[in-house]
Amino acid sequence: MLLVPLLAARRLPTAAQHLLRAVSSPPLCPSSLQALSLARPLSSSGRMAAEDGAAEDFYARIRATSGTFKYHVDGEWRESTSGATVSVLNPQTGETQYAVQGRRSRALNANRTRGQERAGVAWLHTQLNGRRAIDRPDRRAIAQRLATRRAHEASASPAAAQPPCLPAPLLLTPSPTTTNNASHHQQQHQQTACTKDEADAAFACAVRAQAAWARTPLHARAALLRRAAALMRAHAAPVAACLVKEVAKPARDAAAEVARSADLVEYVAEDGARCLGEGGLLLPDSFPGNARNKLCLSTRVPLGVVLAIPPFNYPVNLAVSKLAPALMAGNAVVLKPPSQGAVAGAHTVRCFEAAGLPPGLLNFVTGKGSEIGDHLTTHKDVALVSFTGGDTGLGIARKVGMVPLQMELGGKDAAIVLEDADLELAARSVVKGAFSYSGQRCTAVKLVLALPAIADALAERCAELVRALAVGAAEDDADITAVVSSSSADFIEGLVEDARAKGAVFLTPFRREGNLIWPTLVDRVTPDMRLAWEEPFGPVLPIVRAPDADAAVAHVNASRLALQGCVFTRDLNAALRISDRMRVGTVQVNAPPARGPDHFPFQGFRDSGIGSQGVRSSLLAMTKLKSTVVNLDAESYAAG
Repeated sequence: MLLVPLLAARRLPTAAQHLLRAVSSPPLCPSSLQALSLARPLSSSGRMAAEDGAAEDFYARIRATSGTFKYHVDGEWRESTSGATVSVLNPQTGETQYAVQGRRSRALNANRTRGQERAGVAWLHTQLNGRRAIDRPDRRAIAQRLATRRAHEASASPAAAQPPCLPAPLLLTPSPTTTNNASHHQQQHQQTACTKDEADAAFACAVRAQAAWARTPLHARAALLRRAAALMRAHAAPVAACLVKEVAKPARDAAAEVARSADLVEYVAEDGARCLGEGGLLLPDSFPGNARNKLCLSTRVPLGVVLAIPPFNYPVNLAVSKLAPALMAGNAVVLKPPSQGAVAGAHTVRCFEAAGLPPGLLNFVTGKGSEIGDHLTTHKDVALVSFTGGDTGLGIARKVGMVPLQMELGGKDAAIVLEDADLELAARSVVKGAFSYSGQRCTAVKLVLALPAIADALAERCAELVRALAVGAAEDDADITAVVSSSSADFIEGLVEDARAKGAVFLTPFRREGNLIWPTLVDRVTPDMRLAWEEPFGPVLPIVRAPDADAAVAHVNASRLALQGCVFTRDLNAALRISDRMRVGTVQVNAPPARGPDHFPFQGFRDSGIGSQGVRSSLLAMTKLKSTVVNLDAESYAAG
């Protein structure tokens, strides 16, 4: 593996090592509703089996007897009265989405015949050939991979002997939604789809619970968050397994996300108790014409109900980065998970529930964003919207009115490489920054601005590193796994083909099989190409040859996206001058863009966001200042 994981395996805590073993096991058959959320660890010890059984029991209440994952309101896990569900698929091909009909929805057609299975393989070939010609060896390789996976499933359990879930005609509902795991086109889970009335009930419960929670001492809030962090660690394996299955996160990265998220919750507890425990005292006589006959006491108070909407790419970490500061600050939370990543979100909420949160304080509302999204974001009881995503956030900002916003909406993070840069460092940093998690990160390097003297050498070395990246399944811990959906893959391909048509030079070939896109390095990209400005959110990296540093900075500042950037040079003075001129939220010097450590402030300019994140920044964003002025009957000055 070329990419350096967030945490080396030898440095992972014991719980993280356990969940790494769990998510690395052969894939479970998606037709077995009882086995979807838990991957089996590669261990035969009685202790490990006992831990797995405990994990199954711990998360049992989040699922209905039908296998559908529930939503959470007022301290209860419930099934929606709508009868509708949001299906979660395994989408390596991702072309066709399942449409599941309300209460008659089902995870698989268990009566599928082998003939239908063969038809499914033929469908896969048709979808791939419909996009572009694929030679016969590629098609044989695809069929071989499917056969290998069926053999793994057949050996895993008797239920796994059923055919894999390739597209079959299910009954349509007016507005079905699917989410995909990037390794196989197989249905994994179902989430209940909430109605607007059920969303209203979640807010009503949150309003009631918040009033009492705001009177809970800081040390008690912190203790509860620490318990939640401990439960996340103790029951981490199923959560990491969901990340592998739902969003095709490589197994090691999935393990690291859960461990990092527990650390974040614990840090919020500690820093929140300190930060929110500090009040202010302002004396009047510093302002001309006033004597010291008043005392202005200021403190930070909660906002009310925070609506938290995390994205698919970090559905655990970016959920707890919102809900932990909100809870610590005395707010209630309504959490709307991404459709892709909702099951991992349900597991996370279960840990907070089990920690002892009062009923109604944390509510988990699932459903299709296009159906309930506007209802949630414009709800009368929302006191703050914390949203991480893309351009959807721009629409939210236009609609919410006088409601505070905390938003991160993506970036076109550029790496400026100067003539004196350490080219090996720059190349490795650029490739790692661009292709980690297949480029599906807001802070991924999405553009290289190389100066002429080093452009050829940099491009050549980057190409060598890109060719060494492993492409494959998330379960196998590949560097490059499939992107989250067919629409995402289509968008990426559109950017690439636009660049090809306008004369870009491909240092590595563009190759796509369904949602799996091979890492692509595109040189001599020019400003008339979409790839120079738009965020691909996938494993594609363009190189623009800038005539000088001024032109490179001008390109960065001309973009509507301004999250982060980086500069590579041995001259610290030059780095600081360029950083000062780059109009982006964060500039990294001699390292790729990154969100973290999680207590660092994280913000974007222009269309990349509103407000700042990070532990202390979020605690401040999720509170407001309140002052009490004590009027004295005479001047009073403290004596020493």
